[in-house]
Amino acid sequence: MVERTDPSAIAEHPIASSFNDPERFSDDYLLGGAVRLTQAKTGFRTAIDAALLAAAVPLRPCDDVLDLGCGVGSVGLCLLAREPAAQVVGIERHPQTAALCQHNIARNGRAAAHAVHTCDIRSAGEVLGENQFAHVAMNPPYWPVGRHQHARDASRAAALGEIDTELGDWLRAAHRQLEPKGWLSVIYPAARLDTLLGGLVGRFGAITTIPLWPKPGRAAKRVIVRARKGVKTPAQLLAGLVLHQESGGYSPAAEQVLRTPVALDTVLTGIDQKETEA
Repeated sequence: MVERTDPSAIAEHPIASSFNDPERFSDDYLLGGAVRLTQAKTGFRTAIDAALLAAAVPLRPCDDVLDLGCGVGSVGLCLLAREPAAQVVGIERHPQTAALCQHNIARNGRAAAHAVHTCDIRSAGEVLGENQFAHVAMNPPYWPVGRHQHARDASRAAALGEIDTELGDWLRAAHRQLEPKGWLSVIYPAARLDTLLGGLVGRFGAITTIPLWPKPGRAAKRVIVRARKGVKTPAQLLAGLVLHQESGGYSPAAEQVLRTPVALDTVLTGIDQKETEA
């Protein structure tokens, strides 16, 4: 188990005093209000990917999770809304964003269960040690250099595209932090699924892919991929999730995932995973 740091150990960014400024920061929520978020009105902003990724993590009570590139804390807070007895550690390289994450942790009353460290993912082992987490969840930059329009805002640019870290850096960091047979959960573009799967082979097994279809009959634009460190179970293509109805609103299954702190597996299979493990 990783030793949790006191929130006061994170240097407060000078902008922290303005987090309540409605001109610069918005008051948002996830999971039907179970998670409250303060986030900047400009730059990268949390979207549905965070709730989808958190729902996909096969979390059990008291598990510990590393959220690589945690941003404002949305994935970790969604996980704790589902399993309050879990423990979450976030890694965020941008001091302002890490300070905002800490603000959101306090705002949701999760300081005892959620810590955040300001460092690069490549140096996470120096801060946390290695082979310690049951789960790593991550939403790495989607596009390689030259495949995306470079955003003017630095935080948005780093979130959307590989600037100074590549997918391989994220996979190596996850592998180092996971305990044997630990779970990696990733949300990623379907267009780069081959790159992601290629990076997992040889270090991870039990690789499962869950398509996220924008509407019925449409090609998936994103996928959720889960894998386990050091196991040899064959890969699987699992049932997917249709996000929107033809009318444009969320599908009933997507509504359940996005509005309530429920496990994605339960929604897709109709089986409560906790009951099968009991």
